[in-house]
Amino acid sequence: MTPTQQVLDLRLLLPCLTAWAVGAWALSWPGSLRAKGAAAAVVLLTGLLVAGVRYRGRHARPSWRRDGPGVLALTLVALLLVLGSSAAHEWRRQLGPVHELAERGAMVRAEGVVLTEPRVRAGRPTGDDGSDAPRQASLRVRLESVTSRGQRSSVHAPVFVRGDASWAEVGWHDRIELTGTLAPAGRADPQVAQLSPRGPPRPVGKRSAVRAAAEHLRSGMREAVDPLPGDARALLPALVIGDTSMTPQQLTDDMLVTGMSHLSAVSGSNVAVVLAALVGACRVGGLPRRWRPWVAGAGLAFFVILARPEPSVIRAAMMGAIGLLGMSTSRRGAGTPVLCASVLILLALDPWLARSYGFVLSTLATLGLLLFVRPWSAAINAHLPRQLHLVGPAVAIPLAAQLVCGPVIVLLQGNVSLIAVVANLVAAPFVAPATVLGVSAALVAVVSTTVATLVGWVGTPFALVIAWTARVSADVPGGTLPWPDGAPGALLLAVLTALGILTGPWLLHRARASPLVALGLVTVLAAGTVPSRSPGWPPPGWRLVACDVGQGDGLVIASGRGRAVLVDAGPEDGDIDACLDRLGVRALDAVVLTHFHEDHVAGLEEAIDGREVGTLLVTPVAEPAWAARQVREIAAEHRIPVRTVVAGDRFELGGVSATAWWPARPVAGGSEANNASIVLHVRSGQIDALLLGDVEREAGHALLLALRRDPAMAAAAAGLEVLKMPHHGSSNFEEAFLDEVDAPVALISVGADNDYGHPTPSALTWATRHASRVLRTDTDGDIAVLDGPAVVTEDGG
Repeated sequence: MTPTQQVLDLRLLLPCLTAWAVGAWALSWPGSLRAKGAAAAVVLLTGLLVAGVRYRGRHARPSWRRDGPGVLALTLVALLLVLGSSAAHEWRRQLGPVHELAERGAMVRAEGVVLTEPRVRAGRPTGDDGSDAPRQASLRVRLESVTSRGQRSSVHAPVFVRGDASWAEVGWHDRIELTGTLAPAGRADPQVAQLSPRGPPRPVGKRSAVRAAAEHLRSGMREAVDPLPGDARALLPALVIGDTSMTPQQLTDDMLVTGMSHLSAVSGSNVAVVLAALVGACRVGGLPRRWRPWVAGAGLAFFVILARPEPSVIRAAMMGAIGLLGMSTSRRGAGTPVLCASVLILLALDPWLARSYGFVLSTLATLGLLLFVRPWSAAINAHLPRQLHLVGPAVAIPLAAQLVCGPVIVLLQGNVSLIAVVANLVAAPFVAPATVLGVSAALVAVVSTTVATLVGWVGTPFALVIAWTARVSADVPGGTLPWPDGAPGALLLAVLTALGILTGPWLLHRARASPLVALGLVTVLAAGTVPSRSPGWPPPGWRLVACDVGQGDGLVIASGRGRAVLVDAGPEDGDIDACLDRLGVRALDAVVLTHFHEDHVAGLEEAIDGREVGTLLVTPVAEPAWAARQVREIAAEHRIPVRTVVAGDRFELGGVSATAWWPARPVAGGSEANNASIVLHVRSGQIDALLLGDVEREAGHALLLALRRDPAMAAAAAGLEVLKMPHHGSSNFEEAFLDEVDAPVALISVGADNDYGHPTPSALTWATRHASRVLRTDTDGDIAVLDGPAVVTEDGG
């Protein structure tokens, strides 16, 4: 190995990162502005070429003074590629009338091609075994022809579709006919519009050979693992093909909390494991070196077909292959340039990857492998006997991935996991055999399901250890360190990580030389990891919390660091202030009082005392009058502006987006105050929730009619993750309306041993049939919802 082969060429990182950042920013630009940016890059590049600038290639010792102008030229080339392709994509997808039809909420008939596999949610229990049936599927479809009002147009428009269980049967690259209602999407969204389908998709033509082969392999694997224990039956397909449909919700939540959720998605690590196993088998079998790339390529193709060759799988395959390349002895120097080139190619093929957290994490993890795994493995193995040299990579791989991805994870979760590296380190020795045996089971299932099941049983102990690791690690007190969220927190962690990497060798040297320095270092690390609050509460990355305020409502929605939106303040003795303190809420962007009953407003003064409050949002129906008057007096005393809310009002409250669905008009019958409750559709992070106040059957029926008339409401209803049940679980609800807005998580805010009989058997029966998880503040205490959705209760449930 020559010296130049050992040098990592990092000079292509600057062009790649610059083009990536500008490409992400440009997604919010009009297509014409992106084209102008590409043209400007052409002009500047031409000027540099005329001036005689050229890239001088690799040197054993790179010199920025010598190579800087060439790197600038490469940056302009990268910008031209990314901005030019982004402008071309935008121009192509805006062709035709889809955007205009979406603005009108038009009903269309269309033909298109499925771009992604459906993401299926489990529904109500069916059958004697209590298994869950698919209820709702979400996917992307590229429309190629659209017919509206008898006018047919050829288009090339990706749309986002949410449909019922019938949509779970379609797959990547299926050609389908569909009918539905269009609704607008954001400018920076990868889809032109959202489509709410009416009825199931209708297949057009035959499935492709690749799709048919993939489905045959996947169904064979599912059949083969069916007799295995629950966690093994769930994890083996998840490790191999990212199929989490059989994974229990509790295991999903535990893997998310412990930073192990990447194992159950098709990622570059899965691909790297399969390729490494193939290369190792070739070596053991004595296969000539020139044949090994062909075997690895064939194995990679098989894996892609098995996992279904949709874009996310192709990206994972590319990153896994690059990671394996970078860890090889002879090809390590080529890893970083290949990674940069691959990123630029993928951004040119799909510009919306620039804002994909999954793509960012995948790229950073691969970069971490390229930069740190070999030197860190060597440093660890230098202190170990040769027989234990597998320990170096086993420790270095999860450590490098966690450190490099940490700043981005902070943006998503608002915490630093202290247990993630340990959990992944414990699970790492079992991931590779479980993955390889899972792939083997899928391959053998083509010939014999019985033999494939035997292979699955061999892989069962490895899968069970991975599941056990996730479950145990999730219960470790203080497993996560509270951290500033948002960009400041990410930047702080990035700086500290860089300092740690740069000064780590020196600190370790000093620690070995001086016991006093070692003691000080351990003391600082221990002090930094002591939890600042109770060990498990609040859960890091919480989006919505239903506070246990007794017989009343008090919901807190995260809107920023130390900030929240409060929906209802509970009764006088509900202690809403303590709940807000536990959550670290120091300011309220808004307080929403859904109606003026005492169990929703009596805690108002306690909630706002000592906190900055942006505005007070109330229902226009001042009933009971004395309570409404008292609320306005409290607001005036604290100088808080009061605004009445009606259906259709929209708000941006910090990091929370909210739309009022109700009240729209008076309804006859029932409680006037309850039926005038503000009904809010809110979004915080990745969580969409519908908060129903205390609406009763009459208002529920009116909401059902509005939902049927308004395609935007229907589209929002189809994407809910959380439903706050109306009126503390009263039996006075409109079941047909709740059937339209059901969600995987149902929350009931209710007091223990209340005199009203809440929650009623009918409400609990409905919630149990329609939601994967039903939680109640009277039995579960404070309930927190995280992205996923994942649910954590204050008592650790």
